[in-house]
Amino acid sequence: MEPLAAHPARCSGPKAKVFAVLLSVALCSAMLLLLQLKLLKPKINSFYTFEVKDATGRPVSLEKFKGKVTLVANVASDCQLTGRNYWALQELHREFGPFHFSVLAFPCNQFGEAEPRPSKEVVSFVRNTYGVTFPIFHKIKILGPEAEPAFRFLVDSSKKEPRWNFWKYLVNPEGRVVKSWRPEEPIEAIRPEIADLIRQMIIKKREDL
Repeated sequence: MEPLAAHPARCSGPKAKVFAVLLSVALCSAMLLLLQLKLLKPKINSFYTFEVKDATGRPVSLEKFKGKVTLVANVASDCQLTGRNYWALQELHREFGPFHFSVLAFPCNQFGEAEPRPSKEVVSFVRNTYGVTFPIFHKIKILGPEAEPAFRFLVDSSKKEPRWNFWKYLVNPEGRVVKSWRPEEPIEAIRPEIADLIRQMIIKKREDL
């Protein structure tokens, strides 16, 4: 009987080379597909597509504010700028709202730890102290990996990241950021911009009739 031929230690024939080529092609195709899916992912271009939480923790769709001009601010109760900014925001809300305009306030404790209160206490405090009637939402984070996506959209769109409490972002009826202000800037600098956006909005609605 003839001895059995020894098997080779490894497969290095033509079939192995073909398999390696096919595997490489498959991996490259998969990587290209993943990249394409990432690039094709729809880009969010409206503030009003986000969902946030109200002061009690219930979800609120910002879609309800679409079609209005909004001024969004990060607020705090125990800041040296609190009084004048809340008075100014309430004045703007009373002057231009509620049909064409609204102030939207998001408490945040990341700047000087100036908002230690729970969200519901914030609402009670600002209503009793400053007569606030505009929406106060759930306390959020603005900086870092836990930043609220809706507020991060404002920051990314404007390229202006808040460095203190009461940073303000003006959002048009379509949900795009058109301007931002530092907390020290007076209400007189903000009022004309709001009035102009509202005027444009009303003209457009009349033209669409």
